Amino acid sequence: MVIGVPKEIKDQEFRVALTPHGVKELCGRGHRVLVQQGAGEGSGFEDQVYRRSGAILMPTAQEIFGEVQLILKVKEPQPEEWLLLRSDHVLFTYLHLAASKVLTENLLNSGCTAIAYETTEDNRGQFPLLRPMSEIAGRMSVQIGAHFLEKLQGGSGTLLGGVPGVPPGEVVVLGSGVVGSSAVTIAVGMGAKVTVLSVDLGQLRTLEVFYQNRIVTIASSQTMIQEYVRHADLVIGAVYLPAARTPRVMTREMVSDMKPGSVIVDVSVDQGGCAETTRPTTHTDPIVVVDGVLHYGVSNIPGIVPYTSTFALTNATLPFIVQLVEQGLEEAIKVNEGLRKGVSLFKGQLTCQAVGDAHGLAVTPLGI
Repeated sequence: MVIGVPKEIKDQEFRVALTPHGVKELCGRGHRVLVQQGAGEGSGFEDQVYRRSGAILMPTAQEIFGEVQLILKVKEPQPEEWLLLRSDHVLFTYLHLAASKVLTENLLNSGCTAIAYETTEDNRGQFPLLRPMSEIAGRMSVQIGAHFLEKLQGGSGTLLGGVPGVPPGEVVVLGSGVVGSSAVTIAVGMGAKVTVLSVDLGQLRTLEVFYQNRIVTIASSQTMIQEYVRHADLVIGAVYLPAARTPRVMTREMVSDMKPGSVIVDVSVDQGGCAETTRPTTHTDPIVVVDGVLHYGVSNIPGIVPYTSTFALTNATLPFIVQLVEQGLEEAIKVNEGLRKGVSLFKGQLTCQAVGDAHGLAVTPLGI
């Protein structure tokens, strides 16, 4: 099978879908890997390193898409890439289709098969391809929030850790999954006052036992969210539903009640955002201010730490890639139920019910 790795073109996306060691593994198994020139530079991997690993370097994305069967990416295809997709392509990447009907319709029009990293499961029903980026995004979210609390960035001028004689800043984390628990790790390490709200009491118990009296855990409800975000300096949106659009648990009214100069980092923006006032932004222009509250809505947070992120991503995806190229698409998704759950589109048909529900589109069950 011929595998293609184009350069990512989303704003300030420095990651690449495959490290040189991943290329070497696939080439060692007898497969051709085409990598676009410059694709790995943002992550610290020069073209010659890929060439030494066995990759064939190609000048343009058009040449990559034109010759390969399996396309490996990090982020969803951008408009410039939609017309390059064909019915014989298998696209393997983060898709987050529930957040964009336009993207979904254009991928359907291409006739391609698209497998989403974020809904691919392992044999324990976990999401191994989503987890490493969620860990990074969760950890980065607090670091980013602390930065935008600085007065020069438009924030309130609050230091999350405080100093002797001055109380620490208050961090409220909405969600207790991988993103939320990763955010808690950094917020506690910074010395902030941390409150976690979640509907998953089991996850709250785990956090409570681990951190003991260093955090407060609250069973989430609209009343409790309203109460706690009102006093927050930093809110981390870490709400997630697999494949589906994120519920908007923070209303405009709640945001209006927050302190001027406070910050919301809505990591849920990939799936539409958990705050009613969240708008997708970019690394180039990351902040939208609503009612005096800074909103950070960048959907590719791990892209700003690409060296770590690219290694973590390849470590997770490579076993699934090997199975796809060794067994072929149909056999791989037939024998691997977790990979089959990642299939959002199959040969031009929408197969993910949650995406269909989000956009009112017809769904054809995957008959494999």
